[in-house]
Amino acid sequence: MNTVKAGVVGATGYAGAELCRLLLGHPQAELSAISSVGFQGQPLSAVYPAYYNICDMICESQEDVVEKSDVIFAALPHGLSQELAAQCMAAGKAFIDLGADFRLESEEVYQEWYGGAFTDPALHKQAVYGLPELFREEIRGKKLIANPGCYTTAVPLALVPALEAGLIETEGIVADCKSGVTGAGRKPTQGSHYPELNEGFTAYKVACHRHTPEMEQTLSRIAGKEMRLTFVPHLLPINRGILATCYVRMKPGATLEKLRAAYESRYAGEYFIRLLPQGQAANVKNVRGTNFCDLSLFVDARTGTFAAISAIDNMVKGAAGQAVQNMNLAFGLEETAGLKLVPMAF
Repeated sequence: MNTVKAGVVGATGYAGAELCRLLLGHPQAELSAISSVGFQGQPLSAVYPAYYNICDMICESQEDVVEKSDVIFAALPHGLSQELAAQCMAAGKAFIDLGADFRLESEEVYQEWYGGAFTDPALHKQAVYGLPELFREEIRGKKLIANPGCYTTAVPLALVPALEAGLIETEGIVADCKSGVTGAGRKPTQGSHYPELNEGFTAYKVACHRHTPEMEQTLSRIAGKEMRLTFVPHLLPINRGILATCYVRMKPGATLEKLRAAYESRYAGEYFIRLLPQGQAANVKNVRGTNFCDLSLFVDARTGTFAAISAIDNMVKGAAGQAVQNMNLAFGLEETAGLKLVPMAF
């Protein structure tokens, strides 16, 4: 197969820059063009000196990226991808959106949580949800892919095997999650300012985070019934990582042995899912810079509570890495191409 020409819109944001890093090392893809509103006309290496003499590509316009690419990755804030997606579809290009514009199936829910509307409902019907370990066959060969975010990857991957096996209750789920500060984006805010963040640890957007309906949508689809969960995110004073600790009541007869067997069966052959040895807790440190999702399973027999813990890198499996994984599926490439990254041991 010919080399896939991949363009990145929003290349100077954290997710966009991570996409560039991964695409530069991809054996069957070529970084064809990049764009940035704030840095147009400047080389990527001027924004990220780590890329000096590796990627000195100049930031062009969105139109240039569409023209020069077979697939366009959009690493943009919500509300900015729908028009660009329509342009790409009209030009016969594949479009992978790292934002939220195509993730939710219901326009009413999108309006409630994001304050926007579906500008082209017919276009939204073409979109598929890009969580490969759950919806791989739907993604293959598709042109319009909604790439999940970090929390919305970590939580479903932690819960789905137990849910599918009927070993846990569908009510009363608590997703207690922690995120590195890159999840807040590159634009500085009061909460991400170093003196405010350093040596602190706090919850934010408690029970009102925009990722909530997306997680509920995925879990409801798997369960075949409407589901709700309590989602409490926290901000860690680290750059990268998502740690999702999910608490749920076990059904009568469920045991740790049955739960572990369900996870071993469901994720057998999944390169990016690592079910850790029993008793070992997942740690964001061990997945940094990779597309892995580490899973740990624990049971509190006294209370009948199951705790499933997942750890991912929010910039890779929670953003750019999963987007490349989706590109591989869309273009018939080896799913792990460009993503067999070894974690740093320390």
